Amino acid sequence: MEPVDLALVLAVDVSASVDYDEFALMIGGLSAAFLDPAVTAAATGGPRGAIAVAALFWSEAQALAMPWMRLASAEEGEVIAEALMAAPRQPRAGATALGEGLVAALALLARCPAPSSRQVVDVSGDGAGNRGRASGPVRDVAVAAGVVINGLAVVNEEAELAAHYAAEVIGGPGSFVLECADYGDFAEAIGRKLVREMRGPLLAV
Repeated sequence: MEPVDLALVLAVDVSASVDYDEFALMIGGLSAAFLDPAVTAAATGGPRGAIAVAALFWSEAQALAMPWMRLASAEEGEVIAEALMAAPRQPRAGATALGEGLVAALALLARCPAPSSRQVVDVSGDGAGNRGRASGPVRDVAVAAGVVINGLAVVNEEAELAAHYAAEVIGGPGSFVLECADYGDFAEAIGRKLVREMRGPLLAV
């Protein structure tokens, strides 16, 4: 794969707190985002005109939901949208092992086949970690390696989740957390988040 401006891992919570209707809204929102001209424009607006995207579903275990794909055109955005919609809900729903999910996301990022100017993990979920290693130390290792972690906190079950993400999950230059009231608002929120991530900290508004 040719060099890109950004390598982006979508790390999506599929733990037991996410029911099947919520999962459908979340994946539908992610898929729709990659059909949005604003997202395509952000992805192709850098010096290299392209980014690389992969997706990971995490719970107590983790599973690759979408392999690395290049996004340099609206047509490639359509392919990514279709791949996300087709991704099966794996692994089995279980506890919210957020730290383990971050470890898996970083391992996936390290396997990106395209050299990139920036590396970002996009975490979305509706709960704080309650199983496995703590997320804070994993975040610190990622930041030391030059990786940025951003969060989208769905606060329908845990009102203080955005504050937890801010303290224990996100990190790196320009890192941020967005708050989403419920999965019904996920599509709009993830679209804004992706545009901000793709544009980078110096251009984000």
